Amino acid sequence: MPGPTPDPPAGPAPGPAAKVVVWITESTWPACVDAARVWAPHDDIVLLHVSDDEVAAAAHHAYAGLLGRGHRPERDPGARLEALSGTAAADLLEAAAHRLGRPCELLDHYGRVERRVVRAAAGAKLLICARDGDRTRPGPHSLGRATRFVVDHARCPVLLVWPQGPEGPDATEFPEPADLSEPHEPHEPLEGEGSEPPAPPRPHPPGAV
Repeated sequence: MPGPTPDPPAGPAPGPAAKVVVWITESTWPACVDAARVWAPHDDIVLLHVSDDEVAAAAHHAYAGLLGRGHRPERDPGARLEALSGTAAADLLEAAAHRLGRPCELLDHYGRVERRVVRAAAGAKLLICARDGDRTRPGPHSLGRATRFVVDHARCPVLLVWPQGPEGPDATEFPEPADLSEPHEPHEPLEGEGSEPPAPPRPHPPGAV
């Protein structure tokens, strides 16, 4: 399988039209593949993985800054991280394709994760991705930074699923909002608090000191 492709130049780039794109990540890919099997059983599937370039770029710049122009490229940790990332991505895509159980297209991209996903899914019939934040809390906290960007900016319908596993939340565990329609028991009076309001002070008669 070909290695990861670099970021394309800026500008609109149509994605795989009339196909369902499944965003594959290391921690949530089984749930996304299973969702594709359920919700897109007859559609053409594209399995998409994006390797983040920030870690490798940071390692490369640190190595170059430390040794200057005389550094040896074969010892560049940035290049080695890119190679390892490409191998891991290939294995992950193959595992996802095996779980899907039918022919599909595999895409391995490299760059800013959230932007590459949005570009790859432009014009698709559906994008399937999973919550990757705090799985014990509903709402925005259940989304990571990249997933939040994708959900906000994807130019196609998005199916957002909960990942599988024991750490996944159960809807019955979420606290219910308070029901203000039900009457509440009266509170116990505080010490010195009576049921009757205190009597007003008596007026003094005229001329009294």
